[in-house]
Amino acid sequence: MSDKIKFELEFVIQSSPQLLYQYISTPSGLSEWFADNVNSRGELFTFIWDDSEEEAKLLSKKSGERIKFRWVEDEEEGNDYFFEIRIQVDEITKDVSLMISDFSEEDELDENKMLWENLISNLKHVLGST
Repeated sequence: MSDKIKFELEFVIQSSPQLLYQYISTPSGLSEWFADNVNSRGELFTFIWDDSEEEAKLLSKKSGERIKFRWVEDEEEGNDYFFEIRIQVDEITKDVSLMISDFSEEDELDENKMLWENLISNLKHVLGST
């Protein structure tokens, strides 16, 4: 299996950082845009889509700023891949951006970037930030 490569994306979002943080850090917020349903037991988050379920471990979070997960499958395989969603506020313009860090197989990179673009589009729709 080839090593995955890290990629980062930036999306400008018309929202307050405080509101945005609720949508990226809570099961109810994440189930509005990231998955059909999200449950959590402590550090373990279960993401549910139509016919699949994936578990991720919460690696770290900083209130109002970022949240970082690792898929349990990656952890079991000894991989240190993760995905992080970070809120960044421009000090001068006060523009709010969402920074995504994730890993992908090289041949799936475009597909994974498109997946994130669709997810963030869902989030913007939920926030009323189009």
